[in-house]
Amino acid sequence: MRPEHADQVVAIEREAFPSPWSRNAFLQEVLTNRLASYFVALTAGEVAGYAGFWVILDEAHITNLAVRSDCRRRGVGSALLEELLVEAACRGAVKITLEVRRSNLKAQNLYRQYGFIVCGVRPRYYNEEDALIMWLERLPSCRRAAAGQD
Repeated sequence: MRPEHADQVVAIEREAFPSPWSRNAFLQEVLTNRLASYFVALTAGEVAGYAGFWVILDEAHITNLAVRSDCRRRGVGSALLEELLVEAACRGAVKITLEVRRSNLKAQNLYRQYGFIVCGVRPRYYNEEDALIMWLERLPSCRRAAAGQD
């Protein structure tokens, strides 16, 4: 993700989440947070979705993943999650976690397809809605190094 993607990312964030991150929050993540990595998926030069995570020691934490409503059910979320998991492994993470709204069954199903399991609950984490804590205890290998990618 580059700073010029911020406006489109924020538009998707507002569409996807009741308590969206601000443009400045995304810019801080991209420009100054050395623990963070963010990706965008582009369709015809426009941002179709985005995902971000932090790596702290050997653990990664998914901060956000969202797809523009007109691009859903086309594999964009899966592609972003796959890239995120590989990049987290390449940055030294061996496991990864996230929080997801209890009501967001589509996201939960996506994460389950990749092996995430529910390990706990954060009561009222999202303005009166609980968050499920999901973990994937074993990340895929860092294929990037084997493929010669940067």
